[in-house]
Amino acid sequence: MGNLRAVITGVGHYVPDYILTNDELSSMVDTSDEWIMTRIGIKTRHILKGVGKGSSDMGAEAVKQLLEKTHTNPEEVDLVVCCTVTPDMLFPGTGAIICDKVGITNAFSFDLNAGCSSFLYGLSVASKFVETGRYKKVVLVGADKMSAITDYQDRATCPIFGDASAAVMLEPTTEYLGILDEELKTDGVGRTHLYQKAGGSVKPPTHDTIDAREHYVYQEGQIVFKWAVAKMADTACEVMQRNHLDPNTTWLAPHQANLRIIDAVGRRMNIDPSRVMINIEKYGNTTSATVPLLFAEWEQLLKKGDDIIVATFGAGFTWGAMWIKWGY
Repeated sequence: MGNLRAVITGVGHYVPDYILTNDELSSMVDTSDEWIMTRIGIKTRHILKGVGKGSSDMGAEAVKQLLEKTHTNPEEVDLVVCCTVTPDMLFPGTGAIICDKVGITNAFSFDLNAGCSSFLYGLSVASKFVETGRYKKVVLVGADKMSAITDYQDRATCPIFGDASAAVMLEPTTEYLGILDEELKTDGVGRTHLYQKAGGSVKPPTHDTIDAREHYVYQEGQIVFKWAVAKMADTACEVMQRNHLDPNTTWLAPHQANLRIIDAVGRRMNIDPSRVMINIEKYGNTTSATVPLLFAEWEQLLKKGDDIIVATFGAGFTWGAMWIKWGY
């Protein structure tokens, strides 16, 4: 028997019904469709509505679809890793809540937060459990209700984010498929440029923090933009070059933060533009869900053995790239 690798064997996803358009945003804050499209490239974003609805509700729907598509009984799942920056609550973990909502009772679960790189980091972590040979069916879900921490009075950040969830099944294989190489990085200098100022143990919620609107995303856009273009491209090019991947036949699945970032990274990698997965115009930045949401949308176009480079950048700063050979 050859070395075990972790391969993606299915994808499920969920986006809320409510669509927030640029025109509606323009009635809420000083912005316009032209301003948003020119600077970010987003036309619409889906928003989770309803009292008591959180990331776990979207995550559960994505996992239910995944289990159905892969003909998996909930009891067969060994592990659930939930990637999120918007957990339902500080504890228990959102992964545990998703397990309860979908009937997964024989698995263990935990949450993972690496900003917008959460799903990429999750792929790395979850794959290691599969590669041991002990875990046969691992569910990796990215779910974020970014509307819960978006300040709709801040014209610089409120057009960016949307709500969504998507999930993949990871299983062992001895074929030359699945997760084959990666380059993951962190530089803590980014912690002051993209973060949520209050709500954690350093600055717990108070009337003052709420009045100061410190429970929303804070971002210094120009700094984040420059870091994202450079670091995503650097690691993606490194992974491509050391594995001798052809830019004309390789797919790029980039984090969907900003259309200009995606275009810049694709050019640096010399990737054929037709092979760059982009859906930011429809969904915005859904944080932990962007990459698996791309997989869900491109699933019908992907063929077994296709090369994919995943590239992300997120708060921390966190970033990285991964080479995946599609499994089905």
